[in-house]
Formats: sequence, structure tokens, C-alpha cells
Amino acid sequence: MSNETLTTPTPSPADAGDHPDLSPAASQLRIATFRLARRMRTQRAVDSMSDGQFAVLAALRVHGAHTLGELAERERVSAPSMNRTVNCLQESGYIVRAADESDGRKVVISLTPDGEAVVEETARRRDAWVEASLAELTPAERGTIAAAAEIMQRMVDR
Repeated sequence: MSNETLTTPTPSPADAGDHPDLSPAASQLRIATFRLARRMRTQRAVDSMSDGQFAVLAALRVHGAHTLGELAERERVSAPSMNRTVNCLQESGYIVRAADESDGRKVVISLTPDGEAVVEETARRRDAWVEASLAELTPAERGTIAAAAEIMQRMVDR
């Protein structure tokens, strides 16, 4: 994104002054957010790992062991799709499947130490990239980014 700031254009006649037309600002924010996310995703510990595979590892790290169905629901994919992802991660040694201690009919999926290491190293690399990028900004720009991060978090939490 350039050094331009997000601006709210003047209201259109259809808005009758009540609400400004936010479409241009929304598009600019969407594009910048996706480009930033894409750039951050390139910072990973395992280059061959897909974003979906890493998301499963991260979910297991943050939320603990899950069943296949719970993972599929969390990641909003079908159970067969999640099964393929889990199989690949298991073959790579990043996760294990085990019988649920409280219900032996269920199979829970959890991280291995290698899976933990991938999540930790990827987070470290992404944080380092963001930190280096922030270091190139002025203190005022860093303040603006910090304020925007808080606002964006509120948007996500709705």
C-alpha cells in the first residue's frame, strides 16, 4: 500500500448526508489487508506447507486437541477435505491421532513436538518480518498502525 491514508469520500446524493460512501475506503482496506496477509504468509518454517495445513497446526496449538469434525468445522471445510489435510500432516510427522481418553470411540488429533516447532518457528519468522517492517516506519506511522490494529481487532470481534 502506498503512503496514502484511507479517506472517506464525501457523501453521495443517495446517502443524503447520513452516511458517507465507504466503498472506496472499504476496497482500499480490503486490498491492503489481503496483500499484507499474503506477504506475511510467505514467512513460514516449511515452504511446502499450505496455508490450510498451517492453519490446522495453529488451531491445534491454540485450542488443543480436536476431533476431525471439530477441525473441519473450525476451519470451515468439509470432513473429507480436512481428512486429506490431517493425513498429509500426519505423514509429515506434525500431528498424531489417538483414541480420546474419555470416549474411546472418538479419535483426537494433536500436535507432535515437530508440529509445535513448525508453529513456533513460523510465528517467530512472521513476527520478525513485521518487526523489521515496523522499524522502517516513523514513530507516528507506528502509532497509526497500533491504533489501526486495535480498530481492526474490534471489527473482527463483532
